[in-house]
Amino acid sequence: MSSSVIEQLKGALIVSCQAYVGEPMRHPETMAQIARAAELGGAGAIRCQGLADIAAIKGRVEVPVIGLWKEGHEGVYITPTLRHAMACVSAGADIVAIDATDRPRPDGRTFAQTVADLRSCCDTLVMADCATLDDIRRAAAARADLVSTTLSHGVAAIDCTAADGPDLELLRAACREFPAMPVVCEGRVHSPQDAREAREAGAWAVVVGTAITHPTSITSWFVEGMR
Repeated sequence: MSSSVIEQLKGALIVSCQAYVGEPMRHPETMAQIARAAELGGAGAIRCQGLADIAAIKGRVEVPVIGLWKEGHEGVYITPTLRHAMACVSAGADIVAIDATDRPRPDGRTFAQTVADLRSCCDTLVMADCATLDDIRRAAAARADLVSTTLSHGVAAIDCTAADGPDLELLRAACREFPAMPVVCEGRVHSPQDAREAREAGAWAVVVGTAITHPTSITSWFVEGMR
C-alpha cells in the first residue's frame, strides 16, 4: 500500500471513535455519525474498533480509517490474532492497529509473525500499539508502518482522569531512537495543549479519543470539577 497514507497523517489529529459494550452510544451508525462530525472538524483520520463500526465509518468518511478489533479485557485484546487483523482489513480498515507487546497471543504467533503473515495475504498498513520502548523496538524490527504509545498508560481510557497527560517521556525516547519512524502519541491526550505538546515532542500524529468522543467521561470531569 502506498506510503502516501502515512504522509497524509503527518501533523494530523486522529480521532478515536469507540464506545464500550453496554454504553448508550454503542452502535455502528452512532459511531459513524460521530466519525463524520470529527472529520468535519478537521480530523485527519479515524480510529475505531469492531468490524461493524469499521465498515460503517469507512462508508461515511473520506479520511483514512485505522481499524482494530478488541476481544476480552486482559492480556492481548487489541487485534489479538491474525484472524482478527485480516477481518479488520476485510471490513475496510486502511490501517490495522495491533498490540505489539510480547505477551502471549491466543493463536501462538508473535507480533512479528502476525505482521508478516498479514502482509503475505493482505495489502495493508500496520500500526503497532505499544506500552514500552522495548515494544517500539520490536515493532520497528517487524517493520510496522506506525508505532503508537497507546498502551503506555496501563489502564482503560475511561479510568483516566482529566488531569492525566500523555506519555511524553516515551514519545521523546522513541523519536530519538527511531527518527525515521512515524511515532504516534495516543493515550491521555485530554486537551489542545496536550496535543500541541505531543507534536512539539516529535509526534508524527496525535490520537484523541475520550476527550472528544466519550461524553460520559467528559461529563464526569465537569461534575468532579464543580465539587
